[in-house]
Amino acid sequence: MRVTLRLLLASLPLFGLPAWAAPVTDLYEVREAVESQQPEARDAALVRALDTLVLRLTGSNEALSNPAVAELRKDPKQIISQYGYEGERLLVEFDPLSTERSLRQGGLALWGANRPAILVWWLSESIEGSSLLGDGQAIAAPLREAGQYRGLPLRLPLADLSEQLLANSENLGADQPKALQEASERYAADALLAVQAREADGQWQAQWRLWLGETREQGKTAAEDQASLADAVLLAVSQRLAPRFIVAPGAASTLTLEVQGTDLGRYAELQRLLEPFAAQLLKVEGDRLTFALNASAEQLRAQLALARLQEVVGETPVDASAPLVEGAEPAEAPRIVPRDNILRFRW
Repeated sequence: MRVTLRLLLASLPLFGLPAWAAPVTDLYEVREAVESQQPEARDAALVRALDTLVLRLTGSNEALSNPAVAELRKDPKQIISQYGYEGERLLVEFDPLSTERSLRQGGLALWGANRPAILVWWLSESIEGSSLLGDGQAIAAPLREAGQYRGLPLRLPLADLSEQLLANSENLGADQPKALQEASERYAADALLAVQAREADGQWQAQWRLWLGETREQGKTAAEDQASLADAVLLAVSQRLAPRFIVAPGAASTLTLEVQGTDLGRYAELQRLLEPFAAQLLKVEGDRLTFALNASAEQLRAQLALARLQEVVGETPVDASAPLVEGAEPAEAPRIVPRDNILRFRW
């Protein structure tokens, strides 16, 4: 007997999700250093935790001067579920619903929990030599903590001998990550971050490059130690990524999205990807799903790119990676803005 997608939607929790885009489960948990458990030190740490969360959700320093944030600073406890001490740090758990409501009422646009998974090639160079930070290494702990602190899902390479040889200054400093791409494929990440960190004159400096699809970002930063450097790099990365997934208030519109080639696992992933847009499933026709949602076309394209969906013009998917016919002139990728506000994608 043939079982349709419509009849099996209820069984989705039994199916695993693809390895792309990682939902940040602890997005509303913030750990802040605290000098003591005295009320004054605690309250100051609560305010810092609020500022950290605002940067996670907006990716903008300007958001910290928003009147709604200023009002919350007077009493952060109004949006805090609970807090407690972990040694010299204060763990603060914010309530997602009340936090989002307060910030949105202040006119702030927010970045959801579904974020691109970032594979980090981090090469540390000091007078003692150079080393690639790898998964499971104790020295990689500050980098992982910085990822959690800034709300970014990180993945690290195994840093075996072949990867240690590959991750040299020439490959990490290249304009294109060709040398790293093949080695990165097995980690199934959405973005690639190459960092060269050097110690000089008692200070750490880093040059970083980030690739997400066809987009490249880069920058430089410095700090007193490697932990502070990791935090500075990932804060900069967060602030570069956020605008790709956040739409300013008033920029969104009602859109219809059709997705072809959907099965159960892919439907589950679509639910996660479309969650920030209050998507409603309107229709199921075979492997074609139709949603109504509220977003800008560019934001929706950026979000669906995390799942490797291709946009469809008529019956032909737009594939920017397709090779050119020999002798043909490269053409600018078409900008698809349907008059009927329908965007079509396929797996």
